[in-house]
Amino acid sequence: MKKVLVTGADGFIGSHLTEMLLAEGCEVKALSVYNSFNYWGWLDGMKHENLEVLNGDVRDPNFCREAARGCDTIFHLAALIAIPYSYVAPDSYVDTNIKGTLNICQAARDAGVERLIVTSTSEVYGTARYVPIDEKHPKQPQSPYSATKIGADAIAESFYNAFNLPVVVARPFNTYGPRQSARAIIPTIITQIANGVREIKVGDLTPTRDFNYVKDTCRGFIALARTAGIEGQEINICSKSEISMQDTLNLIAELMGADITWVQDPARFRPKNSEVFRLFGDNTKICSLTDWRPQFSLADGLKETIEWFSNPENLAKYKYDIYNR
Repeated sequence: MKKVLVTGADGFIGSHLTEMLLAEGCEVKALSVYNSFNYWGWLDGMKHENLEVLNGDVRDPNFCREAARGCDTIFHLAALIAIPYSYVAPDSYVDTNIKGTLNICQAARDAGVERLIVTSTSEVYGTARYVPIDEKHPKQPQSPYSATKIGADAIAESFYNAFNLPVVVARPFNTYGPRQSARAIIPTIITQIANGVREIKVGDLTPTRDFNYVKDTCRGFIALARTAGIEGQEINICSKSEISMQDTLNLIAELMGADITWVQDPARFRPKNSEVFRLFGDNTKICSLTDWRPQFSLADGLKETIEWFSNPENLAKYKYDIYNR
């Protein structure tokens, strides 16, 4: 793995993965979604002699083909990920998540890459029918977002079956950490408390999640890119644990030393049949195939996350009082 392309590099996980790949000596082409302001998202201010930032869009097949040229590895993270917004703009999710993945698969095939990592999500499983959730668990499209990710995974797997494309579908469970959108539960809580709010606005606190610190997720991506003989497989990246939203709220408040109450905001609830009530992943497969193991406990990851968000320069980037769908 010498020259890599990272799509979605301007986003939360993508920017951390870009930093990690640069630290390991890779040359990185980092794709930032095109905009007229030349804004690079979380890549803004990131400078490295082996970093090349490209402005473009995975919805364009010609751009994808040019971006992939000369790369031996591609990490495809670019996607629309906000579940609430998928309820009002599902067409956009089909265009970016399914068509975008098709374009990257075709570009990877044309470029003759050695490995393509396509990013899935634990949302494809829906509410757990059994736990821990292994890769054989049925797919349940409980939102337009998860439906498009199921479709994207299928596109990737079809390219392995039809064209022997060396693709691996990496399926991270709920990743959190510095730079995450305040729409997600952990940054929602931290940014409100850090801004002095003591009545925290939340949604449903009964679901459970398998939280993974972003550094562990990125290490999982890299491990899957470097492991031979796993092409065509779907592989979970998870902690093999679960915690409720209520207990997550309480833990964050304890770590921040805040005496809080909470109120449920109807805007933050999903439609009844769309809520995923339980996610608890099985990491047996990735642990057996690679040397990856989770390194961060939830408390340790939260401490680093709280420290980052508590920096006034970082906190100022977040509209803590506006719920972003």
